[in-house]
Amino acid sequence: MKKISAALITYNEQDKIEACLESLEGLCDDIVVLDSYSTDSTVELSRRFTDRVIQEKWHGYTKQKQLATDLAEHDWVLSLDGDEKLSSLLRQELLEWKAQPNDYCDSYKLPRLTFFMGRWIRHTTWYPDWQVRLFRRSRARWQGRNIHEGVTAEGRQRKFSGHLLHYTYSSISEYLVQLENFSSLAAMDYHEVGKKVGVLRLVLSPPSVFLKNYIARAGFMDGIPGLVVSILASVSTFFKYLKLWELQGRYGTKESSWRELDDS
Repeated sequence: MKKISAALITYNEQDKIEACLESLEGLCDDIVVLDSYSTDSTVELSRRFTDRVIQEKWHGYTKQKQLATDLAEHDWVLSLDGDEKLSSLLRQELLEWKAQPNDYCDSYKLPRLTFFMGRWIRHTTWYPDWQVRLFRRSRARWQGRNIHEGVTAEGRQRKFSGHLLHYTYSSISEYLVQLENFSSLAAMDYHEVGKKVGVLRLVLSPPSVFLKNYIARAGFMDGIPGLVVSILASVSTFFKYLKLWELQGRYGTKESSWRELDDS
């Protein structure tokens, strides 16, 4: 039987961490919770399930997930965030997979299903949100910059059909806070690799993203939440490129603007 380590990163997930860890009981032989100094009860709740709760300052998504992976005891690692949990079907699939003596794959993709505004989002670019979350750590590594982290794995890869359940933003306000944060990080990523943005991209990308989510990916099938996801994806795209425009210095600095005002 295979041995599995669960590697979690957390920060202020007291409302969700118990469900996450309960879904791992009887499946994982080792659970590591790498917490970024939560100010709520995340650490205390996590210690009910594992004594391997470690606190470490935040290093960014990629480095934090790689550090949690490096702390795992076993080669097979199941990586989760504190606001995710295994569905009953995925848990059963993993238990059956674990009992098999041989495995010729090195990583597995899981379909992530997100809960937002009171319903599961089964359309838009949010679904199916395939994530490499089960892998041999000796054959894989987390890659990425500030956001959009992912596992790059060698060898063969397969998929499970059971869902990884994602209990994301609890309110629109929380979504907007994350939108502000993620759009800034995305702009920084683009800037660091030399990506440029012009007027056409600023104008055309947001409506294109909306149409892709709401029409091409059938966001209308998810009712009002699908409309909201499609609109906010468009808004996020606009701010991401606007912030990149700012980083490119397209409209000058505050200092130069002040000088212009003084001269006027």
